[in-house]
Amino acid sequence: MAPGDAFDTGLLNPVAAGRDGRVSDAAFARALVAAEVALVRAYAAAGIAPAEAAAGATALFDVPIDLASLARDAVAGGNPVIPLVRTLRSGAPDAVRPWVHRGATSQDIVDTAMMLVARDAAPAIHGDLVRVSRALTAFALAHRDLVAAGRTLTQHAVPTTIGLRAATWDRAVQRASERLRAGTDALFAQWGGAGGTLAATVQDVGAEAASAVRSAYARELGLGELEAPWHAYRWPVTEFGDTLVQVVDALGKFATDVATASRTEIAELSEPTGGGSSAMPQKQNPARSVLIRSAAIRAPQLAATLHLAAGLFSDERADGAWHAEWPAMRELMRLALGAASHAADLAEGLRVDAAAVAENLRATDGLIVSERLGAVLGKERAAEIVAAVASGADLRALLAEAGQDPDELLDPARYTGLAGAFVDALGTLPEAAPPGSPDGVGGT
Repeated sequence: MAPGDAFDTGLLNPVAAGRDGRVSDAAFARALVAAEVALVRAYAAAGIAPAEAAAGATALFDVPIDLASLARDAVAGGNPVIPLVRTLRSGAPDAVRPWVHRGATSQDIVDTAMMLVARDAAPAIHGDLVRVSRALTAFALAHRDLVAAGRTLTQHAVPTTIGLRAATWDRAVQRASERLRAGTDALFAQWGGAGGTLAATVQDVGAEAASAVRSAYARELGLGELEAPWHAYRWPVTEFGDTLVQVVDALGKFATDVATASRTEIAELSEPTGGGSSAMPQKQNPARSVLIRSAAIRAPQLAATLHLAAGLFSDERADGAWHAEWPAMRELMRLALGAASHAADLAEGLRVDAAAVAENLRATDGLIVSERLGAVLGKERAAEIVAAVASGADLRALLAEAGQDPDELLDPARYTGLAGAFVDALGTLPEAAPPGSPDGVGGT
């Protein structure tokens, strides 16, 4: 491999490999250009720049940009906008050039581009969450009454159902999807100038016109507008980051339970296709679950970076905290895209082995309903019977001596409470995705 080869092709990030194009460097570069195009159009929409500037602004998308050179040139100023603006101005039509980056600062463009990329990634994540939810809903209903051993702290607890377990996964996914939709509505344009006051623009065109340009800028981008620039308060970043973590958390719980249930000695669930082993040909590894879990392990620390950066965001522009957000936020989006895609494939092909479920349910020879024994016989008598069984006594004989029908009392299907009702109460996740990139400058 040559020193000039791409640094990250996903070799060590298989959960996202091939599924992260919406947040690639090229996508971010296009979003940076989209922010600059929108600013030119905003000046024209406010009646300040000539119509020719607005008409020619899209030509900025055609200015050649070498990403490797842009990254290297970004080092000198600490961000890619400084060399990007030079490149755009050199290639802009004459009518557009005076309006490129006018009144803006680098943070305006980077923050806005981050919001554009987030908005573009959200519909793809949501679409896969819809696939996950619909598959899990169908799976839960299909296995509504398949009684299984519930487990707490790794041990058999009381009976549950495969259907309820899947419904629990589904509810977490549905809630994460709702949060994603709300989070996508809270993505905002950024334009505050050098220190968040828009002083240069006010000096240039007056206060009323500066406000008009700011509003037009948000409209051109299809993003929200806050009452003031958010250069130094970062909740638009941390809240969306937290939303992505909730998405990955929900998928991680699903994957963790599938991975556990696919263990050889449990074997209740299996993935649609197993992953192989380089050394052990008999293995069918739960590869999708493993990849989703890898994302769930990494995501919270990335969100912690966003919050740490927000708390250490000094002055009107932070010395390093702002820069720390970029890779953390991009990696969160990357993980959510990959985890949701793999989870959709997993949910749609998930298989259950009813015989293994029944065999595991019998493992404690009826003691899985010992809680029920306490309710029927009284806790003290039930404890005596359980202790006697542990010493070798026959449970069924003891229950018969107590005047109980062992077959009825030990039937786990008679002790699943409201499991079926909880499955039946599942809602349906709306298919409509959060708003993605509109036609025009917002597209990344």
